[in-house]
Amino acid sequence: MPEHKFKIGERLFPARSVGFSVPDVAYVVVRRLPMRAGEFEYQIKSLTEPDERVVRESQLRSNPWHSPGRAS
Repeated sequence: MPEHKFKIGERLFPARSVGFSVPDVAYVVVRRLPMRAGEFEYQIKSLTEPDERVVRESQLRSNPWHSPGRAS
């Protein structure tokens, strides 16, 4: 059975490769949500803004200098 890639409290960044139109700042995972359309979702909160968002796992990256699909 698939598992979530990211943990609650983990600091993450929006993936540039998917056109995620939010500031490229750090976010924290507030809640791990069930799989939807074959992909896990997460509720995240910006470290600099009061808003929370729900995003798909593919819209997040753990390293601020790395985009998925790009060599490190």
